[in-house]
Amino acid sequence: MIEAGFLIFNRLFELAAALLYTVCLALFFSPFLPEQSRRRKTLLLFSACLAADLVCGQPYIPQGASGLVRTILLAGISKALGLKKAAAFLLAILYWNTRISGALMAESLYFIAERHWPLQAEQPAAVLLRSVILLTSLLLLHAVLLTVMLYVLQRQMRKQPMALHWRELCYLSLIPASGVLFGQIISRLLFESRDGILLQLYERHPAFLAAVPLLALLFYMGTYLTVRFQQGMAALREEQANYYAERQQTQAIRARIQEAEQFYAGIRRLKHEMRGHLANIKGLAQSGEYADLEDYISQMDRSMQDFELTLRTGNPVTDVIVSDKQRQCQKRGISFQADFHYPKTGGYDAFDMGIILQNLLQNALEACDNFPENGRFISLVGKQKGRFFLIEVKNSFAGEILWGPDGLPATTKKEDAPMHGIGLSNVRRTAEKYLGGVEIAPDKQLFRITVMLQEKT
Repeated sequence: MIEAGFLIFNRLFELAAALLYTVCLALFFSPFLPEQSRRRKTLLLFSACLAADLVCGQPYIPQGASGLVRTILLAGISKALGLKKAAAFLLAILYWNTRISGALMAESLYFIAERHWPLQAEQPAAVLLRSVILLTSLLLLHAVLLTVMLYVLQRQMRKQPMALHWRELCYLSLIPASGVLFGQIISRLLFESRDGILLQLYERHPAFLAAVPLLALLFYMGTYLTVRFQQGMAALREEQANYYAERQQTQAIRARIQEAEQFYAGIRRLKHEMRGHLANIKGLAQSGEYADLEDYISQMDRSMQDFELTLRTGNPVTDVIVSDKQRQCQKRGISFQADFHYPKTGGYDAFDMGIILQNLLQNALEACDNFPENGRFISLVGKQKGRFFLIEVKNSFAGEILWGPDGLPATTKKEDAPMHGIGLSNVRRTAEKYLGGVEIAPDKQLFRITVMLQEKT
């Protein structure tokens, strides 16, 4: 009867361990799942991993191919979870390294507790009760260690999103993969049977009682520091890319300002010369040289076309930018409509406004290039509403939007990718200078983005 009860306990212990480890895995993955359907996808992840645990078996320290099978499973269902395969693989291997590291540390404490609680009686009931208490304590201790270690690792990973290409994935996976392999080797050596006698690794080599958990902790800390290092490198690359983009945009806006200055300087020069032109026209008319008069007027008309801005926004910088985008649309066969009126109040910097318009309209042009020629359009609206100024750009677009970790559409350009996809980040950063924000609302084949600015007081 006692033996039957212990068998029941073993079965319940396996089920409890499978449930507990699966909960830890699901909670570790949960913050990285899409926010819109996080609860449903977390439940899917929990169900799939619990089923895998029950099918593969649930030894205390994962052995053999069970961990590999579960990692492959997580990578296989990554699309259903809303994760990239690289991200799912990385999270899985981080989890297994943390779980094995915690298990090795808990196992050493279990060995110490077992030696400090010697068996007082040889009755089967006392032996089984002692085993039940020790195994339950071991599971709870490992659960606490695993929860704390996963929380620390998860918190660090959430501080700075990383673009996981396969090269970065290899860097990040090197130490945790080594930790998993180390755990697999040690788990094979923990127990050994000789002549019917069960020997433990720590009995044969007492020095390992400190060395094994210390190495397990080092593998975990190495993984944590590798994540921090990669995040620092990613932040540095992003800062360099932003600096490069801002420099390029600054040069572009300065070029537009110079164009505007040259434009109005040309108008002033033409105005200054107009009196002479009128005198020449009057002289040709009085002398009856009507053919020469017609040629002269035609030349004047052509020279005046160079100083014609088709759109007037109320500011020379935005005049040049919007007019330039309109000309580009005409060349590409894109319908362009603009109802943009620069705010009359002095609470906005024309340079900042130019950065916003340049990025929004350039992105709209690139989106229209991928749309069929029939139906391509761009609409620009900018209006003052009280202390707020709203800029709205709508354009046609084709295909799906890939959202980046910053909540903005990610670039689909392969060439020089780090230099692309940060235009909207600059728009949002500029809007935040004016206590505003950016709202993106894609709808079928229509893409709409609205920028709200608040007038500085």
